[in-house]
Amino acid sequence: MSKFIKIIVNKSRKEFRNIQYLPQVIRLYERFPSYLHDDYFLKMQKSSVDAVVNLVEKTSPFFWVVLDEKTSRVAGFVFLDNWVGAGQNFHSAEITTCFEPAYWGKYTKICAKKFIKYCFKKYKIKKLKAYVFPQNFKVRTLLKKSGFKSEAILKAETVKNEELQDIEVFSIIKREKPAEVEITSEARFKQGEIPFL
Repeated sequence: MSKFIKIIVNKSRKEFRNIQYLPQVIRLYERFPSYLHDDYFLKMQKSSVDAVVNLVEKTSPFFWVVLDEKTSRVAGFVFLDNWVGAGQNFHSAEITTCFEPAYWGKYTKICAKKFIKYCFKKYKIKKLKAYVFPQNFKVRTLLKKSGFKSEAILKAETVKNEELQDIEVFSIIKREKPAEVEITSEARFKQGEIPFL
């Protein structure tokens, strides 16, 4: 169905992994920059190539390209940013994603659930957050169907298209399962079950 492949860019250490996918990521980014960033971020970039390379470098090693395993086409990308925690003890991270329109719907829902599960298991985080422009109804719907809940709307949080812009905050929290309680035969008897004789 889908395969998540890390892209790593570290110019200072001259480390570049899976950068053959960058042209597809750049093309996808160029289609939806206003859904991904505010005016401040966009004004700081010389070009969309710079924007994507800087973004991948900033978030490395937490930037993945999502491949459609059937066609080997780039379906989208996802990255984690703004980590909270110390050392390797992560508490939360912010998730951002972007997919080709052909993959919107069932495919993105399956990818989201797979990636969320991976994040909770691999990084042992307690919470994933997403900051979304309210008019991005596709991502808002995807988040809700993936178990995220709306936490707040940050009024006039930034500027987009030279106008004040609200940002809606969504999150999903990993809850620890309660320890299972052994039910004794006496308790079963009180519940109406007949214990073995």
